Amino acid sequence: MIIQEEIVIVGGGIAGLATALALKRVGFQARVLERNPELRAGGSALTLAPNAWFALRALGIDDKLKPLYQPIQESLVTNLDSGAIQEAKFAGTQDNRENAGVRSVHRKVLLEALAEELPPDAIRFSSKLISIKSETLQDSSKVTVLHLEDGTVIQAKVVIGCDGVHSAVAQWLGLSPPLNSGRWAVRGLAVYPEGHGLDHGVKQYLSGGTRAGALTINSKEIYWFVVTYSSLEKDISTNPELLLEEVSKNLAKGFPSEFLNVVKHTDRSSLSWVPLLFRAPWNIAFGNAYSGGVTVAGDAMHPMTPDLGQGGCSALEDAVILARCISQAHLTAATDRHWLEKALKRYVEARRWRVTWLVAGAWFAGWVQQGGGGGQEWWSVLARWFRDRFYYPFILPRTRNLIWGDDEHENDMVFMSG
Repeated sequence: MIIQEEIVIVGGGIAGLATALALKRVGFQARVLERNPELRAGGSALTLAPNAWFALRALGIDDKLKPLYQPIQESLVTNLDSGAIQEAKFAGTQDNRENAGVRSVHRKVLLEALAEELPPDAIRFSSKLISIKSETLQDSSKVTVLHLEDGTVIQAKVVIGCDGVHSAVAQWLGLSPPLNSGRWAVRGLAVYPEGHGLDHGVKQYLSGGTRAGALTINSKEIYWFVVTYSSLEKDISTNPELLLEEVSKNLAKGFPSEFLNVVKHTDRSSLSWVPLLFRAPWNIAFGNAYSGGVTVAGDAMHPMTPDLGQGGCSALEDAVILARCISQAHLTAATDRHWLEKALKRYVEARRWRVTWLVAGAWFAGWVQQGGGGGQEWWSVLARWFRDRFYYPFILPRTRNLIWGDDEHENDMVFMSG
């Protein structure tokens, strides 16, 4: 069976659904191919900073999410080795930033909010991509041909890869495979049916080369993580009880009882153990992120470590800016047969350097915060000295302001209809 589509999005995660919704807002219909039989919600929660809320406002769903989650006002970082505590405020200085704030949200709730705004048939589930190739039709027009596992063949004018870190579309474009940062993360969602009674905020703990944290989502749920340079001696990632035991008795051994109590309340189904991957920044800056009618967005374009909390945020930005570029280029569609290709080129040029900086900044932030590995090598000692005296007190607050943006950045999230 051969199906013809104008725009196909590969992947139904945050980037894919947000891109489909952004295109809908400017008058274009896209078909989303999701390999799973239902919405995938890997990872229990994510933190959305003001730049993400600017994008959600443009998508028209920010007001669906804000009432569910309270802004986080501060983060406390405790160095367990020295006893020092660093305090960082999250509150903004401008009205629009205070209104959005920094909020930890359920990943599934965000996906459902995006999907609810799409036409019922926009997402094609159980659609696993097998191969991609470019073809020239009899009328000399070029299409991208997608072959699916069920035998379906789709001819598309535009293909947007939103298929995650190990993106098949990114591989087809020639982007380099993601690199392993050398760090691993275990994450979970703690549930307290009767309420946890803790203040709403973020608490992080540092010890050697390990960093852990707990973020309150609401009065009954807390998202937690442990990031370490240690890998497991054996694969217990599929055994929740053994993984929790590893966290309590090894990875977070000696951490405050308050944090270990959160771990004990974990919903076993929410647990994950993954390596922290990223794409080499120079490959994003100079690599081929588009070709003809094919491009990538979200983790497929710029996988990054979570140390700046910008993975999901930047994916939402991608969606809005890509739709805006297509909308603006559509104004010349009557006289320029290559308008779609030019739109994708403009999108990549608009995003390339910002996400390159985010990927590099996230890697550096993770390396510094975890003390350069936690050992006694000179670079680790230097990293810890730099972290405690400069990074947390001075650099991180200013970095956040650059990332989160201001009124001008919010204007970047405004659409222009075609």
